[in-house]
Amino acid sequence: MSTPSTGGVPAAGSAATGRPWTPRRAASLALLNSAGFGREVTVALRLLAVRPVARLLLRPHPTTARRTERAVFYDPAYVTEERIATALAVAGQPHAARVMLELVRDLGTWRGVRPRWRAELLDVVAALDLPTLLVWGERDLILPAAHLAYARTRLPNARSHLFRDTGHMPQIERTAEVEALLRELWA
Repeated sequence: MSTPSTGGVPAAGSAATGRPWTPRRAASLALLNSAGFGREVTVALRLLAVRPVARLLLRPHPTTARRTERAVFYDPAYVTEERIATALAVAGQPHAARVMLELVRDLGTWRGVRPRWRAELLDVVAALDLPTLLVWGERDLILPAAHLAYARTRLPNARSHLFRDTGHMPQIERTAEVEALLRELWA
């Protein structure tokens, strides 16, 4: 199972418990800039925990979409008009704002990721006997690279890789290198 960012939360939970996706069928776990390893998150995500501010931030708008894309990628070449248009289309889908608010509120507060939730998940994942890969972008503005250092302490048997000059989406900014790491994990 391989998943980035907040997708790492259900993937790790699924691998650990067999829920919600599969009855313990994961043979390995790859977490790319995954939430859950540190309290620190970008201010924008913290502000989503404040209901009136969240409603404003989640209104689809080209300026917001452009800022978000700039925060996600270190290399500005990835902040394209096509990506911004896609982000706006996704943000405009029915229930998109509600789903994002539920996710953010479940995982954190205006102070950052909830410590209790983080500790419980990490205890379960640390007990897994699965080959695990941790991948991070050194210039991640969403979930800072300091999370990788903490992840290494909690998952000492996991392989890890920190990409220099890479943001929150190493699977896009460093596609070939991430693919090689995944192939090595799955070999």
